Amino acid sequence: MEQEVIAQISNKLKSIRKEKNYTLQDVADKAGVTKGLISQIENSRTIPSLLVLIQIIRALEVGLDDFFNDLDGYGKDGKILIKRKEEYSRFEKETAEGYEYFRIFTKKINSSTVDIVLLEIHPGATREFVQTDAFEYKYLLSGQVQYVFRDHEILLNEGDSMLFDGKLEHNPINVGKEKARMLVIYFFEG
Repeated sequence: MEQEVIAQISNKLKSIRKEKNYTLQDVADKAGVTKGLISQIENSRTIPSLLVLIQIIRALEVGLDDFFNDLDGYGKDGKILIKRKEEYSRFEKETAEGYEYFRIFTKKINSSTVDIVLLEIHPGATREFVQTDAFEYKYLLSGQVQYVFRDHEILLNEGDSMLFDGKLEHNPINVGKEKARMLVIYFFEG
């Protein structure tokens, strides 16, 4: 549950900030913290203390009750979660040019957390190798992607899928002429 709640808080902070057209620096200045810390919190890379979280929520000019009201992830339909395309929240996973991530939803299931993301990779996109502390399932919806690992490469075409330990350093590269779209499912343990 911890990873799920952290992701929900991170997503909500970023969503509110973007809705209000605040920059990272705007929120940092109002909350009395650094821009880097706000970025790390929004991208689920660090967990803020309760005091810092409250300062950030206040800097966003949102009431605490309103902020925490719908963090359970379920709507009026009970155990069915529906997320419309326009509700996907865009986020940055790492510093990269041409890689766009859209979080569909994050949910705790038994002892694991599942994070479902749509990744769009533009032609010519570049970034460094990355690692995640999760198993990663990739399903290529469109395009052609060369998955580069430190010791080998795997070409994925539309409809291909792959599951691997995200601790392996990896870098997906769009080798086509059109934007590649990939469904990514991260499986975090405990």
